Amino acid sequence: MSEPEQVMEHTEALHPEAPEAPGAPAADRADRDDRGGPARGRRVVLAVVGGAALMAVGGLLATTLVKSPAQVAAEAGPPAQGVLTAEVERRVLARTVVMRGTVAADQSVAVSPQGMRSGEGTGAAVVTKLPLKAGDPVTAGRLIAEVSGRPVFTLHGAQPMYRDLRPGATGDDVTQLQQALRELGHGTGADAKGVFGAGTKAALAARYRAIGYEPLPAVADGGAALKSAREAVRSATWAVEDASGPVGAPAEPGSGKGGATATPSPGAGSGTGPGPGTGSGRELARAREALGEARAALAAAEAADGPMLPAAETVFLGSFPARVSSVGARAGSPVSGPVLTLSAGELVVEAYLKDDKRQLLRAGMAVVISSEVSGTDARGKVALVATERTAAQPAGGLPQSGQGQDSKGGGGGGSGGADLGYRMVVRADQPLPAGFAGQDVRLTIESAATDGEALVVPVTAVSAGADGRTVVTAVSADGTQRRIEVRTGTSGDGFVAVTPARPGALAAGTRVVIGAAPRQTPGKSG
Repeated sequence: MSEPEQVMEHTEALHPEAPEAPGAPAADRADRDDRGGPARGRRVVLAVVGGAALMAVGGLLATTLVKSPAQVAAEAGPPAQGVLTAEVERRVLARTVVMRGTVAADQSVAVSPQGMRSGEGTGAAVVTKLPLKAGDPVTAGRLIAEVSGRPVFTLHGAQPMYRDLRPGATGDDVTQLQQALRELGHGTGADAKGVFGAGTKAALAARYRAIGYEPLPAVADGGAALKSAREAVRSATWAVEDASGPVGAPAEPGSGKGGATATPSPGAGSGTGPGPGTGSGRELARAREALGEARAALAAAEAADGPMLPAAETVFLGSFPARVSSVGARAGSPVSGPVLTLSAGELVVEAYLKDDKRQLLRAGMAVVISSEVSGTDARGKVALVATERTAAQPAGGLPQSGQGQDSKGGGGGGSGGADLGYRMVVRADQPLPAGFAGQDVRLTIESAATDGEALVVPVTAVSAGADGRTVVTAVSADGTQRRIEVRTGTSGDGFVAVTPARPGALAAGTRVVIGAAPRQTPGKSG
């Protein structure tokens, strides 16, 4: 069989013709066979080529999407590392301490007048009058309470009352009382400074009358001692007169019956015995001695007599006007704690420090006082950092007599209460608004600062080499790194001041390494 015939046979086997319709002419079949053979061959070739192309594309995709376990593990590993940098700055660097504090008056006094005495004796202290309420202003000399019928009033002074002041007393507290009475218009006469004399008695009595009360007597005997002393002087005077001469003779000097000296009769005082109408010299001497003693006793009684100032009836405040911070009792209730609390003086901020902050802070440091309530700031300075720890007032530890007084001085150790830490007081440069009273505020304290502008870098930029040198690593524009030796200074808020060991080796704007960061792998998207 020839080659064309073989091809035709193969083609017919692959593409068998549909059965001829009955009656079709033989000539038509021959013509159709002549035209369909080449077309069928071309279709076969195109199908083979297309299949090969599809297989090639599928293989390429398979090599892209299908990965070996090793390749997957490699791509899951950490990317190549780069560096984080920051610019060197030139500025003033300050180290700050941020903490909380409470705004309070410079002086706070808890008035707890237990042990009050009425004119009829001592009994349980009962509040009988409270003329003020919280927030009311208080002036010097003002009646602030009445307990068991006795007044409690204010006076100007920095020293708290610690004892009853009676006529004849001396000391700085007497001086303070005299000054306070004079400020209210009550003169103290010729009394010496710090001596509770007749002038101070008169001034104190005038103050009590001004608030509608009578002062308590220093000697609660109804005047019996003074009356007895006066009678003793009178009796002694008469004894001297009797021993001096006949009736009608000039009286002994100071006897109250004449100023001339009696003329003794002949033989008087000679020791030969008394004569008619005359006294012996011994009797006269004894009478005169008794008179002197009686007069001294009278002077002492007169000095001790008069009004007294009980410690429980007076509250000394350092400045006026003051304020009623709180009222802790009501009329008719027994005194079992503070009846009321007074605040005086400028507003200050009080805080308590733990050991770590106590080492950082000292008086004179600048402070920013921030009120979140009003949204305002005020500037001030640390006025006091106590050297001793402060203990909280234990329950039931209120003063048992007089009034408890805290002038916001140095911290005291105390005992029986929880440890609060070291007391710190901050004073504002300008008086704080009254609305700040009682607020919990934020204190930002500048505990250290550079002396003017300095080169500053993040703390993480500084490292210590194996040779012990402190360095920063500078990075140039082309990525080249170089180590620069520096000396560190003040640090704060995550930055530290540095000085290059070689002048000019480091400048503001230089980028320094502060850490490492993942670097993007080529072809990967972040």
